[in-house]
Amino acid sequence: MTSSAATYFDGTTWREGVLALEEGRPVVHDETPDASLPRFPHAIVGGFTDHHVHLMLVDPSPLTSSRLGRVLDLGAPFARLREWAPKLPVQIDFAGAFLTPPGGYPSDRWWAREGSVREIADADAAALAVAEMADAGASCIKVMSNSEAGPVFDDAVFAAIVASAAEHGIPVYAHAEGPGEAERAVRLGATGLVHTPFTERLDDGEIARQAASAAWITTLAIHEGEPLSIAIDNLRRFAAVGGTVLYGTDMGNGPTPIDLRAEEVEAMRAAGIDGAALIATLAPVDPRTPGAVLLRVPQPAAGVFDPLTAAPLAPTDLVTALTVELP
Repeated sequence: MTSSAATYFDGTTWREGVLALEEGRPVVHDETPDASLPRFPHAIVGGFTDHHVHLMLVDPSPLTSSRLGRVLDLGAPFARLREWAPKLPVQIDFAGAFLTPPGGYPSDRWWAREGSVREIADADAAALAVAEMADAGASCIKVMSNSEAGPVFDDAVFAAIVASAAEHGIPVYAHAEGPGEAERAVRLGATGLVHTPFTERLDDGEIARQAASAAWITTLAIHEGEPLSIAIDNLRRFAAVGGTVLYGTDMGNGPTPIDLRAEEVEAMRAAGIDGAALIATLAPVDPRTPGAVLLRVPQPAAGVFDPLTAAPLAPTDLVTALTVELP
């Protein structure tokens, strides 16, 4: 076994531990390193989280060598998720099917694979659909509320979905697009928006109300022009009043990388989210987790690292470092 002292980020704070090569794989141990151990020259973090992906729209195999350690799939048939989960080192959480009213978005889209959309007509159908998603292991429910691309749920059915999800102990995330939809979704109980609002500029009072009860997933880089400017302005004010911001790219929406997306990170910085706040949105997994994706980064300045400098930690990195350190 090859070992070195190492600094690692446990998801909350920096700690000292031991980086070891066991059965050909780097692992982090939460133990005080012996003074005789050489020091690994880089800091260690766990893989980052993309809180908005669509594995049905990409070849997810590049995730194996990416900087992501966890993804939240927000719309895919269960068969697709079951196919890929055993093949990938990343943790896959999921919402299951898009819940939408009859004829609602994205039921008419070519990219909506069979089984990825569930059309809900009433409260009874809502309860059945939510129960099905929960039984399949969904970590959240995704509700579609895109008034610019078709009908949306009335308040009663939307509220019924929220109530059913609450019975199963899982949150509801909404795709809110169109005038007033972001405000309505949160008012009706959505605990998150899967896109930073980009249809319209929310006033400061609404921003404060949303910050008190809902999380926003960023997805800034899928936009350009006015929608991008609106989203960055909304996100800047949301973050400034303490709103929970989660990094997400809408992977599969256009030519998005199957990895950490630099354009998303830079757009978040344009919204004033950087340093420790940026790291929090990326929710790196604890590198001590068995099987966790491990990344190496330059030693952080003032306790903060730049995620764009992270690279997957390979077994050869540890061997090479120790070979250089040892006489």
